[in-house]
Amino acid sequence: MSYDSSDDDQPLARQNGHVSSPKISKAADRAMDKSASKARPLPPNVSIRNGPVVEDPMDIDSTPNGAPKRKSRSSIGQAVNYKDESDSEDAAPLAKRQRKNTKVESDSDDEPIANKSRGKLPPSIKDTGDSSGDEKPLGTKLAQTKANIEKAAAKEAKAIRSNANAKKPTPKKAIKDESDDEPLAKTKKRPSNGVSSAKKSNGVKKEADSDSDVPIAKKSKKPAPAAKGKAAPAKKPKFEKEDTKDNSDEEEEEYRWWDAPKKEDDSIKWTTLEHNGVLFPPAYEPLPKNVKLIYDGTPVDLHVEAEEVATFFGSMLHSTQNVENPVFQKNFFRDFTDILKKTGGAKDRNGNKVEIKEFAKLDFTKIFEHYKGLSEAKKARPAAEKKAEKAEKDKFEAPFMYCKWDGRKEKVGNFRVEPPGLFRGRGEHPKTGTVKKRVMPEQVTINIGKDAKVPEPPAGHKWKAVQHDNKATWLAMWQENVNGNYKYVMLAANSTVKGQADFKKFEKARELKKHIDRIRADYTKELKSEVMAERQRATAMYLIDKFALRAGNEKDTDNEAETVGCCSLKYEHVTLREPNTVIFDFLGKDSIRFHNEFTVERQVFKNLKMFKKPPKVDGDDIFDRLNTSQLNKHLSSYMPGLTAKVFRTYNASYTMSKLLQQLDPTKVLSVAEKIKLYNDCNREVAVLCNHKRSVGTSHEAQMEKLGDRIKGLRYQQWRTKMMMLDLDPKLKKKKGAEYFELDESLDQEWILQHQQFLVEEAKTKIQKKFEKDNEKLQADGEKPMPEKELKERLKAAAELEAKFKKENKTKKVEAEGKGPTVEKFVAAVDKLSERIRTLELQATDRDSNKEVALGTSKINYIDPRLTVAFAARFEVPIEKFFSKTLRDKFNWAIQSVGDDATWEF
Repeated sequence: MSYDSSDDDQPLARQNGHVSSPKISKAADRAMDKSASKARPLPPNVSIRNGPVVEDPMDIDSTPNGAPKRKSRSSIGQAVNYKDESDSEDAAPLAKRQRKNTKVESDSDDEPIANKSRGKLPPSIKDTGDSSGDEKPLGTKLAQTKANIEKAAAKEAKAIRSNANAKKPTPKKAIKDESDDEPLAKTKKRPSNGVSSAKKSNGVKKEADSDSDVPIAKKSKKPAPAAKGKAAPAKKPKFEKEDTKDNSDEEEEEYRWWDAPKKEDDSIKWTTLEHNGVLFPPAYEPLPKNVKLIYDGTPVDLHVEAEEVATFFGSMLHSTQNVENPVFQKNFFRDFTDILKKTGGAKDRNGNKVEIKEFAKLDFTKIFEHYKGLSEAKKARPAAEKKAEKAEKDKFEAPFMYCKWDGRKEKVGNFRVEPPGLFRGRGEHPKTGTVKKRVMPEQVTINIGKDAKVPEPPAGHKWKAVQHDNKATWLAMWQENVNGNYKYVMLAANSTVKGQADFKKFEKARELKKHIDRIRADYTKELKSEVMAERQRATAMYLIDKFALRAGNEKDTDNEAETVGCCSLKYEHVTLREPNTVIFDFLGKDSIRFHNEFTVERQVFKNLKMFKKPPKVDGDDIFDRLNTSQLNKHLSSYMPGLTAKVFRTYNASYTMSKLLQQLDPTKVLSVAEKIKLYNDCNREVAVLCNHKRSVGTSHEAQMEKLGDRIKGLRYQQWRTKMMMLDLDPKLKKKKGAEYFELDESLDQEWILQHQQFLVEEAKTKIQKKFEKDNEKLQADGEKPMPEKELKERLKAAAELEAKFKKENKTKKVEAEGKGPTVEKFVAAVDKLSERIRTLELQATDRDSNKEVALGTSKINYIDPRLTVAFAARFEVPIEKFFSKTLRDKFNWAIQSVGDDATWEF
């Protein structure tokens, strides 16, 4: 393809003017070939390793009392100590002494990855697989699997186009005014979902159109057509209405938008819209008079605004990752002192002004202890009090939780305005620690229907503006002060609008099936183009397609963390190792470190070597004649609306589809084994599509806990067998002594610890049951039980402890239970064996998934209809794959596929 050098396609501005030549001469090509290594290349298109196995526990935007909202995962470092090792504890400010983490992991880039102390690295591509018995290196297997899937994709794409050409062409109006956001490939009307149809396009069941916002009251008059008496959906009524409590006031028929005809004007999102605005955080409650910020040993009085900002820092001393960060400290102190200047500064108890000049002299301990005490007191309240408070809170928030969208009741997602606090940011954000100011109603714009009642702002305030934009899907909007970003109140993940967006995303990925072979053939050819811009574009497309790299955009590095993607890679982000290994190391999306090694085609390696050729140095762009806009413009020439990010969804969904098709549903397996089968496919997708993660800091503890549960069941099983012997000693001869032997994983030390755990667990259960019974009596106006009753109940735990001591001494276990029989104990042993098998499968599955982001693949990139079809095909409840939240989010997929086990991507 010729390179278009229009204004839109001009290279991005370069940092120091080092730009590749516009053309590549044959002599330069030959010279690059001569300098190539003679070593045999490794199998291409394979991820070798996924960087250091570390995780960043930084809390992101926690609430004022220190309870975190979410956490950031990062490979940059797990526990960063910003102090010199020579600094003594006594010399440190009190603000830095809280809950010190003594275990500090080294994360030096100079340290070899293999020497990192925590966690295993993934297997090298030179290693062989453990379970297959095949001596082929893992890299060869992965490369072969990828190649086979890509061959199948090319064959299928040609077949789809061939079938489409053989059919009678559809009227042109079917593709009139096609929007980038519309579902693609709608050449004829689709049957309603849940209906089995003999006619399938390209072996894929047609899906329903998605974009009608016609009220359900009107839809109900026109029922969707059903095929030969089969209703849709057939077998899963429990997914239609699970939260009947929320809808008790008005029972509405479910709006099946996927069955509704497509609207003519897709840009109009709603006709009528009613809602109650946003919920603002409560006003700041000043500190008690005895709780003060201390500066250089002197308690100081602050204006209420300055005091509130001081509490932002003081309430989060437990988050050492933030409060010990010098950038966080610097930004906080700058904003804090600015507010002090505006509000009259700090004063001592005599009213004398105190100049606050050094952050190191600030002591927030009293503030931290105050909020910690409030938090602990809140947790220690009786359950009845907590329940009453929650009921009151739910009642207060109820009006904001739902809106009326074209007459339908739709759940609102984030109706709460974020409270003021300190901005955390992800990764090494330059503005971390900056004060997030309180959002006032005067900053908020309301979007609502023309005829709807505008929600009342808080007393004494007014809205910034009220508009009636029916092409927008947000209900309210404001601009935050830290980065100047706009925040939007949108509908919840299970809403019609969000469901339609997901549907369109996966339909667009399905449409890519028709064109993938041409795209891959073209960029493979252009890898050798004489035009530098074409060669760079082809190389970027290769990396995006094969390794799921994001396209990337340039950032304002003064205000945002410097995160990059494929098109914005710098010289220092790419290291080349002969004969064909490429090492990437950069901050990716959300400032998560992308540190990976890939084997690539020899031509791609040669191209990257050329793109790094002198005089390029650190700071120069690898793809200096390409940007994301150019790339997406080129991709849209193959298919309307095609962008680089569609490849991630396509590759994950198509790969998953092919792997699931290879499974045998007739094989007799337990539910746990079927789930593992699905997770194995999901894991392979995550590996092939490079959806990886760092090993969580809690992984080892979780595995140890799971191992203890398995040991506990084995101990219980052994005790049950010993009870059989207590009833019939002759069984030892009948079943053999080996049957009654203690499992080799259970040593005497562990048994004693486990027995103590069981005794303590029994005591805890008795204590909680006693407290709960008393709360119920008090709620009913009756007199609570005395402590004497608790002591009486605790005798059961003492008896259990005595029983264990006797068993340890005699090596015999007396039969327990009502009417004990050998048959009952045999049945109990069998049940325990099944439970042990299930937990062992879970343990294997969890350990295999520790470095693979199954959730990322399943939630964002694998078409949920594939999971629903698998559940139907293998008769596994969908709850085993999707949580309640995901079942709500993907309700359209669950209902549209129904029990159709033949649905394909």
